[in-house]
Parts: sequence; C-alpha cells; structure tokens
Amino acid sequence: MEDICFCFLWIVRCELMFMLLLSGHSEGLQVIGGRVTVVQGATVTLPCQLTDSKETLKQILWQRSTRGRPFRDNFFIILEKNGKYPIELTDDRFRFVGNFTEKNGSLQLSNASLMDEGSYSCIFLLLESGNHKTEVSLNLLVPPVTSLKNESVVLGSEEVLLATCTAAAARPPGEVRWVTGNAKVRVTTNSTRHDNDTTTTKSSLFGVPTRDLDGQLIQCVVSSVALDTDKFQPFFLQLFFSPSNVSIIESSDDSLLCISEARPEPTFNWTRSGLALPLSGVRAEGAQLKFLSRSLDLKGLYHCEVSNLYGRQSAQVFVHVLSVSPLSLVIGWSLFGLLLLLLIVEALTCFRFGFLKRRRTSKGFQLLRAHPKKNQDQQLQKGWTKVKVIFEKKVNGSTESGVEQSE
Repeated sequence: MEDICFCFLWIVRCELMFMLLLSGHSEGLQVIGGRVTVVQGATVTLPCQLTDSKETLKQILWQRSTRGRPFRDNFFIILEKNGKYPIELTDDRFRFVGNFTEKNGSLQLSNASLMDEGSYSCIFLLLESGNHKTEVSLNLLVPPVTSLKNESVVLGSEEVLLATCTAAAARPPGEVRWVTGNAKVRVTTNSTRHDNDTTTTKSSLFGVPTRDLDGQLIQCVVSSVALDTDKFQPFFLQLFFSPSNVSIIESSDDSLLCISEARPEPTFNWTRSGLALPLSGVRAEGAQLKFLSRSLDLKGLYHCEVSNLYGRQSAQVFVHVLSVSPLSLVIGWSLFGLLLLLLIVEALTCFRFGFLKRRRTSKGFQLLRAHPKKNQDQQLQKGWTKVKVIFEKKVNGSTESGVEQSE
C-alpha cells in the first residue's frame, strides 16, 4: 500500500515538474491581435503575430463569431506538412497575407460587410507548449445612402413641405443639415433605427412658397465618419404656378406672339371668336400665330389660351386686314396714267411758248427761266432765280462738274 502511494505521488510530482518546465519555456510568448475598423465594402487586414518564441509552429487556426455567424466556427486553417503550408478555408473572401515561418498569421478580408462584424480568434499551435491565441475585434462602419427629394410646390401663402433629405442605413447615424442662405424656412429631423443596427435620418425643409423663395439655391449636406468627405446635394427651389400676365403682341408684320409667365411650360391654343381658325390663311406654331395671306376673311377676334397643370388664362386681340382688290389696282393705275399725260402736255406747252437763252462762258453756260427780254430785269427784281446749271469742263484730260445758284 505504501508503495502504491509513493508511485502516485511521484507521478504527480513529475507532471507538475513538466508543467513548470513548459511554463518556463513559454514564458515571454505573446500573440498580438487588436481592434480594427473598416468601412463596408472595403478591404481590411486582421493582424495576428506570435513573438518571442523559438518553438516549432505546427498550425495556425482562425475562428470567428460574427453577426452573420453567431456560433464560433473554424473558418481558416494553415498547416505545416513536409515543409509546405496548405490552407483550408470556408470563405474565399479571406486571404492569408502572413508568413508561416515568421509566425505571422494575419488574414485579409475583402468586401467586408456588416455581417462580418464580430470577434475573431487567432490560435497558434506550438509543438512543445501547445495553443496560444489572441482576439481580434472587427468593427464595421456603414456609409449613408443619401437622397434628396424636392417637392412640386405651387405658389401660395401657406407653409408646405419644400424638400426632404435622407441619410439612410448608416452606422453610426449620419448627420443632415441644410444650407439655405437668406431663405425663410423651417427644418425638422427624425431618425429610425433598424434591426441591423443601422440608422436612417430624414430632415424635412418647410417654408411658405412665395415669389421670394423661387429660384433660391438650397443645399443638403450629409456628414458621417464612414464618408471621406461631406456629401453636398444642391438644387434650385422652383415654384410652380398657373399662367399669368397673358398678352398678345405683334412680333412681325405677319405674325402675333402670345406671351405669359407660367411654370411648368404652358401650352398655347389659338382660336377665332365665333369662327373656326382658317386652315389655309393662318398657321399656329405654339405661342406664335402666323398669317400666310392678307385675305379680308382673316379679320376677326383672335383668342390665345395659355394652360398648364395648375390653371389657365387667355387674352384676345382684334385683327384688321388691309387688302387691295384687283379693281382698285386698275383704277389706281388709270389715274396715275392720266396724271402723267397731263404733266407731259403741260411741259410741251411751256416749251413751245417760252424761249431759252444760252450764253456761253468759260465754265459752261447759264440757264435763265423763259420771259420776254423787255421784262427780264423787272422779273429778276421780283425774285426770279438765275441758275447756273450743271456744267462740264475738261481740264488736263479730267472732267469737272458742279451746280451754282445765285439770286
């Protein structure tokens, strides 16, 4: 009995000695891991390094417990077999970027998603001292999906929703703010947290749609630690209104133009009061009405109706057509011919009973209006004009000409 007790104590003592030897041999060993953060969709390295060990490394094992896989499983193994290091893996997004001989077990994860967030264990199996592990914590950032919706706002006097800016499914929540300049507006913001720990933030812009707001530059700005820079979404606030200030002007000798203020762009409809729009005499081209002829039957009261989704307004103008008939042309030319004949007869009569007296000079000749010689001086004293008419004189091969007048 004493021999049995002695043997048992000796075995226990040997085991304790062996454990102490292992403890002393592995003292100073350190496995370095850490905490890493990555933006969803990017690539990240999970660090794992064994230091201060000269023991033989037999295996590197990775385990994980994540959002997508809450139960810890072995997903990546690196073995040593005859100087080679085959890899066994269950997820091809992971790649070994370490060095087995240098006891570096780092992995690289590509296209990281929120389901990859969690705890990763890196375990080194040493021949003498067994397993040594560290934990690597992976944190995911999810950038917001930004959107902007500006409402179809009609001109009015009551406060309405102008626009909504959204930073959706972000982790951590995105921040939404507005840059509105001097516009008089009001902002409300609310957030909704989802089951996957992301948050959607919506910010709404309210204001009274008056003319002062029309055309104002508005910007929605979204900020997040998951974004490299802030996201700016600018837009011009456009108010919609029914046609107003409709008028008809004459754009040219043969066309009318209907003008109006409206948004969105209106449609134009031309009609003639009491009668159908002549198909052959006029042509409507949007806001313009073109007269293709000047027929008398085109006269009348013309209407231009301007309309869009929000209302309609019209204007009218009476068109007078001035036209010359063939009979009027015949009478006109006949009167012109008769007048011309009378002028010719009168000229011949004056030429027959008058006389022309020419007096040559060095520069040309003088023309005196026809009168009896005995009354010539008397007529000149009464204001008759002595005119030196156009003359020509060649000087050194060139021709001089001029008109000279005296009283």
